[in-house]
Amino acid sequence: MKHVLSILLIAFVTIQVSAQAPKVKWKTVEEAQAASKKDGKPILLDAHTVWCGPCKLLTKVTFADSTVASYLNENFHAVKFNAEGNEEIKFNSVTYKNPGYKPENKNKRNSQHELARKLEVRAYPTVLFIDNKGSVIKTELGYRNPDQMMEVLTKIIEKGKK
Repeated sequence: MKHVLSILLIAFVTIQVSAQAPKVKWKTVEEAQAASKKDGKPILLDAHTVWCGPCKLLTKVTFADSTVASYLNENFHAVKFNAEGNEEIKFNSVTYKNPGYKPENKNKRNSQHELARKLEVRAYPTVLFIDNKGSVIKTELGYRNPDQMMEVLTKIIEKGKK
């Protein structure tokens, strides 16, 4: 009985801690651009796909890290962008679509979204940093662990202060 109670207590504490850990406050492209124009914070745009393993790892490990999430929420407007999705997106006053999207392929490789082409996304994941005027200021290709991501994030903010 003690063993069962111990397991239940550990499970409860784990759930409580994970519920209290900061999570990235993801926005739409439109919300992020409007907020960035208002407060000057850069946008972090995570261009991913549903089939990409390193993309899933970036979400589950890096963006789930409490230090990364807190820093992102404080200093950036974060956007998750399915670069092969079917969403209609307004970016820099232009509407982008995915005319080649095939609903039957929604859980596997699909046509690349027009916005992904415009932003020159050539691999997944690609993390783009966009200034408050809508210009790409830096592009990071591939998976980054939390420490590597923090290094990139802090350099973006430090460079912006100069």
